[in-house]
Amino acid sequence: METLRQEFDFQTLRTNGIKINYLYVCERKLWLFDRGIQMESKSDKVLMGKLLSEYSYPAEEKRELLIDNLINIDIVGDDQIREVKYSNRLAHADRIQLLYYLYYLKQIGIEKKGIINYPKMRKREEITLTPEAEREVEEALVRVREIVSMEKPPELKKKPYCTKCAYFEFCWS
Repeated sequence: METLRQEFDFQTLRTNGIKINYLYVCERKLWLFDRGIQMESKSDKVLMGKLLSEYSYPAEEKRELLIDNLINIDIVGDDQIREVKYSNRLAHADRIQLLYYLYYLKQIGIEKKGIINYPKMRKREEITLTPEAEREVEEALVRVREIVSMEKPPELKKKPYCTKCAYFEFCWS
């Protein structure tokens, strides 16, 4: 673990926030997305998620902040950032994505708290960037780099949510 910290270079490993999410969802999806194979535009679930994010919390003033063309934060408040998600089915991926956003902001001198909102379920989860979470983000960034550097996509692995994935037909047909 200490070796990672000594060799870690955020500037060369920083990446798109969705890639961090995809690392926890499916490494193959991450690899395909990195290659410009983007199936989300054909997914009803993705569209519903975008609409939910757009129309939830209409009273919020600061919405959708894109930073360095890499991270796209749904809602920015004075002391917090929030992500709006359709469901908590992939909560582990949602969590690492928001931790990455908090980590990214910290690298540029901004410290905030994080909240994941699941409006359809009327749930919210508070996320804090601890030293352990920072190490998890750094390990994720290294792993993303390893996967996107592969010549071929990772092997198919059947997951419980594959049939609902935008890439299902691409991978399993």
